[in-house]
Amino acid sequence: MKEFGYRRAADVSGALALLAAEPEARFLGGGTNLVDLMKTGVERPALLVDVRELPLDRVEPTPDGGLRIGATVTNSDLAAHPEVRRRYPALSQAVLAGASGQLRNMATVGGNLLQRTRCGYFTDTARPCNKRVPGSGCSALTGAHHNHAVLGASDHCVATHPSDMGVALTAFDAVVTYETPEGPGELPLADFYLPVGDTPHRETALPPGALITGVTLPPAPVAARSRYRKVRERASYAFAIGSVAAALDVRDGVVRDVRLAFGAVASRPWRATAAERALIGAPADEAAFAAAADAELAAARPLPDNGYKVTLMRNLVVAVLAQLTEEAAR
Repeated sequence: MKEFGYRRAADVSGALALLAAEPEARFLGGGTNLVDLMKTGVERPALLVDVRELPLDRVEPTPDGGLRIGATVTNSDLAAHPEVRRRYPALSQAVLAGASGQLRNMATVGGNLLQRTRCGYFTDTARPCNKRVPGSGCSALTGAHHNHAVLGASDHCVATHPSDMGVALTAFDAVVTYETPEGPGELPLADFYLPVGDTPHRETALPPGALITGVTLPPAPVAARSRYRKVRERASYAFAIGSVAAALDVRDGVVRDVRLAFGAVASRPWRATAAERALIGAPADEAAFAAAADAELAAARPLPDNGYKVTLMRNLVVAVLAQLTEEAAR
């Protein structure tokens, strides 16, 4: 591991100043991803700016009925918060599915959004990876890729984003707030992650030197009846091979409102807008759910060893929406 400096920030302006003074500095939250990447040599910061003690550790209601979640709220506190569990249960479920209790106690909301891919070629500095070394090539295209992307990928990168929490936040139209030396800003999560294209090393639309300060969830009555379901290769904590965050409002057997987002199928949490459009006004039955999933997955471009994800995601969408429909009828 490269030798590095360490500074603890006392306030947001101080954190920004420390980062601006050192071009190779990085913000440190829980460190559950960044420190691992430093150990493998993928990340080599000259300075870590610890932001864990900044006053960004609260979950608070917004005046319009949504929630504001501070960037240093731990995953454990987020999952356990009574208003998160009541208003956005799929978010709580996604966080609980994401890691062990020990990791949730350390990991932060801001850090979760910025975690990098778990592609084995990205973490293996001896192999080509366009995300790690732009222009070097994508080893996964002809290598091991059974867990890789089937939506929104390119010839330059087929890695997936590992966040479970991000999938639920995407389904509920979350907005990321941040601070820069020039002032505050915000980005809808739908625009936060950049398309892969030919620049997979550019992962987010955050301005250089920006510090995430929180995430705002707008009011969404449909989110109170929501579920997150994750499929993984082993029962213990592991990254998803496919996941769905879903919320559904059914009245008189007809879908009135729906939110859908997929995980582990693209370089970013994937909002299933085509499926949502297909479902509004449709009967709440398995045939309609399957047709909606097919409408979304029509854009899938699987590789030789990950085509199973298309079938898996179709079945997952049907199962989760059917469960929500049954619960609504009780």
